[in-house]
Amino acid sequence: MPPRKQPAKKGSSQTGGKKPPETKEDFEKELKLLAGQAKEETWANWAAQQGIVYGKALALIALMAIYANVSLLTLSPVYGQIAATRLHQRVVWSALFVGWGANLALRRVLPVKTIKLLPLVAAYIPMAQFFLFQASQTFGAKIGPAITEGLTLFPLVVLSTACIADILENADLSGLPKSIAGSVPGLGSYAIYNFVEKDSMRQMIAQIGTSVLQTRVGLELVLASTYSIMARSKLLAWAVPALVHAAFYNTHLMTPMATSSLNATLQADGWSLMDRVESTTGYISVLNNHKDGFRVMRCDHSLLGGEWTKFPRKIVAEPIYSVFTQLEAVRLVQIPNKAPDNKAKALNIGLGIGTSPSALIAHGIDTTIVEIDPVVYDFSKKYFGLPSNHTAVIQDAISWSQSNKDELREYYDYIVHDVFTGGAEPIPLFTDEFLASLKQMLKPNGVIAINYAGDFTLPPLGIVINTIKEVFPSCRIFREGEPPSMETIEETGRDFDNVIVFCTKTSEKVTFRQPTERDFLGSLARKAYLLPKHEVDESAFSAAAADAGILRVNETEKLMEWHDMSALGHWAVMRTVIPSHIWQSW
Repeated sequence: MPPRKQPAKKGSSQTGGKKPPETKEDFEKELKLLAGQAKEETWANWAAQQGIVYGKALALIALMAIYANVSLLTLSPVYGQIAATRLHQRVVWSALFVGWGANLALRRVLPVKTIKLLPLVAAYIPMAQFFLFQASQTFGAKIGPAITEGLTLFPLVVLSTACIADILENADLSGLPKSIAGSVPGLGSYAIYNFVEKDSMRQMIAQIGTSVLQTRVGLELVLASTYSIMARSKLLAWAVPALVHAAFYNTHLMTPMATSSLNATLQADGWSLMDRVESTTGYISVLNNHKDGFRVMRCDHSLLGGEWTKFPRKIVAEPIYSVFTQLEAVRLVQIPNKAPDNKAKALNIGLGIGTSPSALIAHGIDTTIVEIDPVVYDFSKKYFGLPSNHTAVIQDAISWSQSNKDELREYYDYIVHDVFTGGAEPIPLFTDEFLASLKQMLKPNGVIAINYAGDFTLPPLGIVINTIKEVFPSCRIFREGEPPSMETIEETGRDFDNVIVFCTKTSEKVTFRQPTERDFLGSLARKAYLLPKHEVDESAFSAAAADAGILRVNETEKLMEWHDMSALGHWAVMRTVIPSHIWQSW
């Protein structure tokens, strides 16, 4: 029997139940509809593809910019902020140039896709830095940061830039004029890089130290993990040794185990680490030297102060640096109608370990301390005995002074200006505008003491002195220690020292009364150093400073061009104060 013919089911036609076009107009209408759908689908596919292209490129640019900042932060404990920054941009620019121009060559030469190498390079950077830092004394601060970044950040930026160039080859720039289409990817990428670099640094500084992952090495590990997510492959197995080193052997990672390991290393050399935190102004730590009996607070590659632990504390501690006791001589300046200590008010700009403000408080003076870094303030209380009976302002001194100079007009009897960070003073705190705001807050018969650490062979010190004397009519200038011989200056190429300037608002000569036992606060160091001894004549300053004028807010480049040399000199001095291996073990 022949098979029975099945009746056609309703809606089973090829048109999906739609009535086939019966007229020419219907046919043309349907063709237009199908063409529109195809066009929409084509545009959607194009948009999705271009979105992926630009998304990948943007992600790699952002990771590269953030890693460049983290690299810079990681160098600062070993070389200082200024030395670390000197050649950083040159390393980055060179890597960007090489990576952008060599992307095709890398594709031909490398056995794997370029992007698959990024997680490996990022993972090994903390380990490479750890060992390169051990050679910092050999490299020196002048080229050490560039060598370190040349072997760590440079290859990462080269590979990242090459990957970005590869990805952007798929960017559709047909809508742009041919005259600019070729340069848009490179210029656009660099503009985005600059934006992310600046914004991410601001955010990192604000958040640094709030968790292990928001520390220098912690951020490097987070970035390496992000690269791994973007470029997953079997090659990631080769990153295991780097991760093991970071977890168990890298003492720069801010974990209890790493801190314990670092302490074991330090104790073998007669040192111990009391505490450490990564903060807004740098890597802050407190170290004990058990052999010589002293304690110091460190900020990156600078010392904020120290005290002797082998001598018993009486009223105040015994400072190991005389400059801080000499600042206390602000009380010894002879002025008319001087207020007794229990009626006097003092302002201390910059805290350090709190040597000078602690003495002022001990004398019964109502003292206000302005300090930008909360960790420095906490450590000064916890480890250096800063008394609690004072007013603390944890804020940038410039913004604070601008907000309060009118309200606090002629309020303070004494002002101590003692700021230092990153291997050199923060320039804005020595402009005539800022000093004028301090003058406004000083009583008519008040006294200000300003500490500036600088090199007598370079113009900045003279420019700062010019500025101070422009604001305050009567000043006397002292240096912390005896000046070195000409032979020593020629041999080392520097004459670096703390310079203390005492000024008043009157035109009368600054004179000091002889200190009494009460002024010494039972301190041997104050008996020896409270009264400044080494007065400096104006002829001692660099001749180049005489014609350089004063330092204004919009003319800070006068000091910036010399800051590098000053910071390099300070780095060398710090390496004579504390052994190199202690600086390297952060």
